[in-house]
Amino acid sequence: MATRRSAQLAAAMHERRLMRVSQKFDDFPVRGYILDVGPRFFILAVVSDRIWFDGFECFRIGDVKDVRPDPNATFVQAALKKRADRRPRKPRVSVTSIEALLASAGRGFPLVTIHRDRADPDACRIGRVLDVNRGRVSLLEINPDATWDDTPTEHRLSEITRVSFGADYENALFLVGGEPASG
Repeated sequence: MATRRSAQLAAAMHERRLMRVSQKFDDFPVRGYILDVGPRFFILAVVSDRIWFDGFECFRIGDVKDVRPDPNATFVQAALKKRADRRPRKPRVSVTSIEALLASAGRGFPLVTIHRDRADPDACRIGRVLDVNRGRVSLLEINPDATWDDTPTEHRLSEITRVSFGADYENALFLVGGEPASG
């Protein structure tokens, strides 16, 4: 199944088609363009419901329920074009492994969001990636009021189901919260 899904994702990427991706942890699909496909994760340039590009989401391929062309692609693409909102380039983020994904996203973006949909389905963690090793990521988290925690939190890599970065919300948190006191 994962091999078939990987081939489907790769085909959508090469065709540059606007897609809808449904994963088993969410009730609603996510719309966007697939920018890269790795062995376990892929990168999607997200198109928000308000029809603009809103960062990147990296999903585990094994968690994908369905991938299909967006039924409203003609409208969405016309709106993006009229807004001069161009499809973003693939960020310098590697999807070769979860370790590479988190490390490269942490270098390329000031804040990274991780989701652990099985371990903690009602929450996400947003912060600065400090270190990735020994099966864990160390994250200095920023709170919804844009204040930084004093100490980092560690999360098991095996629990991470999705990684996102570069979205409006993360950018707003960083705009208000700035750099953490520890640097």
